[in-house]
Amino acid sequence: MTDLHDDADFQALMGDVKPLSRGQGRAHTGQTRRVPTEAQLAKRESAAGDGAGRDILSDDFVDLVPPFDPLDFRRDGIQRGVAERLRQGGYPMQASLHLLRRPVEEARQALPAFLREAVEHDLRSVMIVHGRGREIDSPANVLRSYLAKWLPAFDEVQAFASASQADGGLGATWVMLRKSERARAANRERQQKRRG
Repeated sequence: MTDLHDDADFQALMGDVKPLSRGQGRAHTGQTRRVPTEAQLAKRESAAGDGAGRDILSDDFVDLVPPFDPLDFRRDGIQRGVAERLRQGGYPMQASLHLLRRPVEEARQALPAFLREAVEHDLRSVMIVHGRGREIDSPANVLRSYLAKWLPAFDEVQAFASASQADGGLGATWVMLRKSERARAANRERQQKRRG
């Protein structure tokens, strides 16, 4: 009995509704498609650029890392000992990026350029100084959380880890970059000379 009653209510509500006749499931409003603004076009071009500013860097959502948890990441093939040595500052710092008290958007712009330049100069061990707040949603911790999300997106990043207390603790992150082809070739050449 209730089914017939529900059907009658539904029919009464839908009485003068007509199926869409144009398009495939889209309402036709009579308006033409909007042309993208110059700013939108520039943003698209920047995102599609050389891959250095990958799309994920523009993502608005991030899982916040608790303020007292260290950052830690290593790609498959990177030994634990290498990652531990990185964390302890066992590799010389070849460059650093200071993002302390900088907004997330500014960091999102600076990070790809910094990493690209480091790779171009055959740097392997760099540091990012970002700070760390005591609250999970403090600006420094939000930035730190974004870095933990962004860094693995760069193929050049082999590992990263929060610094030891002597090097800035949880407010700084060591990053190990992949050896460039140029550096690999120089390594092979040195090894061949040693062998004779």
